Amino acid sequence: MDDNSIIQLYWDRNDQAIRATSEKYGRYCKAIAKNILGSEEDAEECVNDTWLSAWNCMPTHWPGQLAAFLGKITRNLSFNKYKHCHAQKRGGSEIVFVLDELADCVSDTDTVEQVIERRELIQAIHSFVRNLSPQKRYVFVRRYWYADAVSMIAENCKMPPGNVSKILERTRKQLKAYLEERGFVL
Repeated sequence: MDDNSIIQLYWDRNDQAIRATSEKYGRYCKAIAKNILGSEEDAEECVNDTWLSAWNCMPTHWPGQLAAFLGKITRNLSFNKYKHCHAQKRGGSEIVFVLDELADCVSDTDTVEQVIERRELIQAIHSFVRNLSPQKRYVFVRRYWYADAVSMIAENCKMPPGNVSKILERTRKQLKAYLEERGFVL
């Protein structure tokens, strides 16, 4: 079933929307959640919450790309679950490493006064990523959006894990310099 047909099912409030979404995007969303949470059970719970969230917000929003829409919901729910489960301790999922790697590039401020600056930061990061070579962009996005392990990225790119790590390290340094040039305090 194509995306527009699935979205129309949501708009029609047809229960088949959940089944069609799960069949088409279940593995995709579960992979995102599992990479962040490191737990099969927690990932499954987040995917189910994704379907509920899609059900609740679809009537007010017709997404341009259903996969990206669902992926973002899954990612946000997974991060929230991760924060909840690891408030006092550090877990063993890949997201611990991903967040540590990006700590020097993005500040952890989240106050109301900085909403506009955060939007500008997001736009700057998008611009930076768009201007990367296709290979660097793929590696960067797979690591920092999907939270893929370095070894998995290396396997997909048919290169040694050390090369992937070096690409990520250099790209993080470039991102940091790019953001600092634009006045962001990191």
